[in-house]
Amino acid sequence: MGVEAWYMDDNTDVDQREEHHRSPPEHVSEEEIAKHGILFWTVNPDDYRNDATYNKVRKDRGYSYEDEITITKEGLPNYEEKIKSFFEEHLHLDEEIRFCLDGSGYFDFRDFKERWVRMKFTKGTFFVLPAGIYHRFTLDTNNYVKAKRLFVGEPVWTPYNRPADDKAQRAAYLESIKGLAED
Repeated sequence: MGVEAWYMDDNTDVDQREEHHRSPPEHVSEEEIAKHGILFWTVNPDDYRNDATYNKVRKDRGYSYEDEITITKEGLPNYEEKIKSFFEEHLHLDEEIRFCLDGSGYFDFRDFKERWVRMKFTKGTFFVLPAGIYHRFTLDTNNYVKAKRLFVGEPVWTPYNRPADDKAQRAAYLESIKGLAED
């Protein structure tokens, strides 16, 4: 199982939880995703504590804190407000690390040409978005996801809505992908 991703259509009148494929669909390869500094793995969500990949990534990247979030209308306080804030285009000053234990949703990021790329977030998907990358999250039409959030040290999850180009992490991110952009 890899990461399924595609370029999004521009139809903002359609529910954000829909797939938003272009017509015809334009898929984005795992190699192209990786050029944007996004790392991803497949991990056994039913036995992740004993999963060699999960444990190696945690150790190698220094993730010392984790928590769990379940996003449902019934289970998340201030659901509508939270869903709207997750879908605002933003960046973080630290990596965003997510591991899907159950359910599904979408993480969107801007590619080198400012096009939205939608990545399917499904059970077993484990990935790292680099600090400074513009992105957003939404549930899909199943309206349910249960995920692990990992951090180096104490959790800091402050979103900086676009524009946040004045942040040092944005400049560092752009420098890290320099020369990787498609022609």
